[in-house]
Amino acid sequence: MGRILGRILRRVGQFIHGFFSIGISLRAVVILLALVGGGMYYWTYNSMLKRVGGKEDFDEAMRYIEIKDLLDEKFIDPVDRVSMGQSAAAAMVSGLGDKWSYFMNADEYRTYQLSSSNDYSDIGMSLVKDDTLGGFQVIAVYPGSPAAWAGVTQGMLITAVDGQKVSAFSTDQVRTLIRSKLNSKFQLEINNQYNLDVDCTNFNSNAVLSRLEKTGAVYVQVKNFEAGSGQAAVDAIEYFMAQGADSCVLDLRNNAGGLSEEVRILLDYLLPEGRLFSEVSKDGSAEVSNSDGMWIQFPMVVLINGGTFRESELCAAVLKEYRRATLMGESTSGSTRSQETIPLADGSAIRLSTRSYLTPNGTDISKVGGVVPDMIVFNSDESATGTTEGTTGGDSGTASISADEQLMTALKYLS
Repeated sequence: MGRILGRILRRVGQFIHGFFSIGISLRAVVILLALVGGGMYYWTYNSMLKRVGGKEDFDEAMRYIEIKDLLDEKFIDPVDRVSMGQSAAAAMVSGLGDKWSYFMNADEYRTYQLSSSNDYSDIGMSLVKDDTLGGFQVIAVYPGSPAAWAGVTQGMLITAVDGQKVSAFSTDQVRTLIRSKLNSKFQLEINNQYNLDVDCTNFNSNAVLSRLEKTGAVYVQVKNFEAGSGQAAVDAIEYFMAQGADSCVLDLRNNAGGLSEEVRILLDYLLPEGRLFSEVSKDGSAEVSNSDGMWIQFPMVVLINGGTFRESELCAAVLKEYRRATLMGESTSGSTRSQETIPLADGSAIRLSTRSYLTPNGTDISKVGGVVPDMIVFNSDESATGTTEGTTGGDSGTASISADEQLMTALKYLS
């Protein structure tokens, strides 16, 4: 064993002696090391560029790091790096200028998942942003809801939710914030002046309300197109048709949209075989939704207004193109884009507009500014829009008069 070790050491010594005896100058060694080092730097730099997407992305990332380091070093107060990172992510998405695209932190994303499952829809009111007044205008309040119990009425301006100012929020963001308070008690600030106490404990809101009107029409109000709403609307129509309903009023007013699959389920039930709509992505590829040959025929009116958004606009537009229903009310918002929720590694997510909706005739509703009704009808009392109790005299739907002029016009038209 000792002899073997001795041979190894002699060989190593011979190699070292030979290497330093070949006469390489110090200058050559320095040049060689510089070339090797430069090559390694170039390879590392290019690898980093490829990982972040290119030089522009690399420069932006370096700018973010530079700002972060300066804040850590110079800012007089302690820096909350988590909050700073979330604000930076939110600002990146906000910079797109698309009010339907936004960033959600992990807590907001969990709340969004709950609300989009329709376990809890909302607290019973519809909102639209008012940039001039710096808040969210209440455009409808549903009777028997926590909002109604709290004293919220149509026309009020919500300026804060549980002490958090909402002037910089998008409509979807303020809805998500409100939904995060479900199953609890909280306050809504009105007009920057006073608070209303809202009690949402043990409240469960259905996305679809329906009843049989005295005129013989089934009234179906679809509040959103989140999970389960399409089949719920179909089931409601089926139930009341079996009770003798001979026509239908489909109320899509103040419906903020939801999932295209829910719209497809409802349209497939209402329309004959053919193309329903297409979802076109940035690269031009299209996903087409079609209807089968089975459908139901009866006179139908669809109610729409300025609070009809996205998938609900699409639903109304497709029914209009098929000449399957008469559209009444007011023109829709024209905010028709398909959003995708993309989870991030840290539990947060981005809600991003990734596709355009095209009707069977190839119309992009957002580019033409919305859906125009066949008959323009206004409600002089906006608080009556889409209500249940008070609209037809009660939940049973037995009365023949209503403060909801759009609904009354639809019922008279069908009868």
